[in-house]
Amino acid sequence: MSEILWEALKHVEGFIYPNEVEINWSVLIAVYPYITGLVAGAFIVASLERIFKVEAVKPTYRLALLTALAFLLCAPLPLVAHLGRPERAFEIMTTPHLTSAMAGFGFVYAWYLLIVLLTEIYYDYRRDIIRWAKEYKGIRGFIYRVLTLGEWDDSEEALKADQRVVNIVTIVGLPSAALLHGYVGFIFGSVKANIWWSSPLMPIIFLFSAMVSGIALVLLIYIASSYIRGVEPDKACTDTLAGYLLYSYILDLGLEAMELIHIFYTQEEGFDAIVTLISDKIFVSFVIIQIFFGTLVPIILLLIAKTGIFKFNVRKYLYIFATVLTLIGVFAMRWNVVIGGQILSKTYMGYSYYIMPVFGPESLSIALAIMALPFVILAILVKILPPWEAPYVWEKPELE
Repeated sequence: MSEILWEALKHVEGFIYPNEVEINWSVLIAVYPYITGLVAGAFIVASLERIFKVEAVKPTYRLALLTALAFLLCAPLPLVAHLGRPERAFEIMTTPHLTSAMAGFGFVYAWYLLIVLLTEIYYDYRRDIIRWAKEYKGIRGFIYRVLTLGEWDDSEEALKADQRVVNIVTIVGLPSAALLHGYVGFIFGSVKANIWWSSPLMPIIFLFSAMVSGIALVLLIYIASSYIRGVEPDKACTDTLAGYLLYSYILDLGLEAMELIHIFYTQEEGFDAIVTLISDKIFVSFVIIQIFFGTLVPIILLLIAKTGIFKFNVRKYLYIFATVLTLIGVFAMRWNVVIGGQILSKTYMGYSYYIMPVFGPESLSIALAIMALPFVILAILVKILPPWEAPYVWEKPELE
């Protein structure tokens, strides 16, 4: 028995089954729905401009697409690391199990990556890629010439056709984004043996929290990238995104409150165990971090900004604090669902204990590395495919 498992055994309370001493789904499984949620939320931000014609958020359209792609490329990593044998990950495609919700992720992921995101990014950037391929030389020029995929037609008719393709793909991509993240909540909500997970609201709650985290992420990256580029964030864009973040958050809070009210109203078997779980075992991560600092405080900050009594320079900092707290709060929600649901014994008479190692295969360091990797990929994507309407100086062509 490992030292961690032995230490966890010392903290076990009440009566649990022997196989519940070890928490099988670690922090990596909490990171997985967090990243997929950011992907879905970022794509929804992009669809605001493309489908719903919200012109104010246009400066973030391409940035949201690249953000979604960067995080989507890293979405399978927590699962692959959790498997312990990464080569087995490909079996999900080579030996398809159509009745497995978990196996369905492979097909949803492939569809979303290849058909939705890459297609939309290619056709949206195609005109610029052709221009950059003509302007740049050397390695960078070679990259753009490869990215043209041999299609050099930039006539007006061809560009109009590109836009039609982008509009169609965006429309198809919106329900795909909902499916990509909603199914995670579907998996948890389908576990009838666990009262903390078993809820028909779970997929909807996961979807709305994904919207909240994705909008917060794009808004935070947009403000931060504006400072890095030395330009002022667009006021209308920032305020509009913050408004959508506020509305999504209020809906998300309402859904989560409805789920809790349902648990307390029905008081089904295991209700007393749920009360102890909330008031003791996950009190800090649920009540303090998720509900108070991760939900109520950001909503209050966004409401204060919405009043308009502060100038934009002050509102920017309110948005930064609100988005950072939002991202922390949504991760706390994933943590409380994944870890909290496993702490609660199926006997409803005891609790196991989770110890997160700092180093090792399923540790804090691996989780932080996986969560940092999308930002590295995003920086590379932004360098290759600048999403700004006015490129920064290091993004302008250097004729060689």
